[in-house]
Amino acid sequence: MQTFAEFWPFYLREHSRPTTRRLHFAGTTLSLVLLLSALALRSGWLVLAALVCGYAFAWVGHFFVEHNRPATFKYPLWSFAADWKMWALAFRGRLGAELARAGVKP
Repeated sequence: MQTFAEFWPFYLREHSRPTTRRLHFAGTTLSLVLLLSALALRSGWLVLAALVCGYAFAWVGHFFVEHNRPATFKYPLWSFAADWKMWALAFRGRLGAELARAGVKP
């Protein structure tokens, strides 16, 4: 894959099960709360906790629900960006259309 536009549908197909997407959403939301808290409290430990929480929720989804290997192992930067894009679309209620375009049942 050469572009993020090519990667995006692949990323969505790697998150085909709703439980995996819910775990990602929960982990990313918790990470956001921890990052904002880290800024407010000027705590490096909370930044570390944000990273651990975000990846822990996602990896549980991949290893135990989706039964695949997280895309972050092969595409770390695109995966990071795609996770936030997926979170933002889900937050706004617009993820279903993107999933359908990628051939994934919402």
